[in-house]
Amino acid sequence: MLIPVIYPNGKHDLVKDYLLSVLIDKQGITKFKRSNGWVNITIDNVRIPKSMSFYRGEERRQTESATTEPLDIF
Repeated sequence: MLIPVIYPNGKHDLVKDYLLSVLIDKQGITKFKRSNGWVNITIDNVRIPKSMSFYRGEERRQTESATTEPLDIF
């Protein structure tokens, strides 16, 4: 899927949907178009940066200390 974007220099372009997050995170675009209109990433609430999002639930991942024995894959 191609998404219309506007770069900081004012140039319009179409980018693949999977590149949108990268462009937003690196501030490589100023606007992109959603189905309901243009989004200005400097003004509108787009996303919470991953560094600011916190999981508040119980930790369920296995820790390194729990994997003391090597896996037998043969």
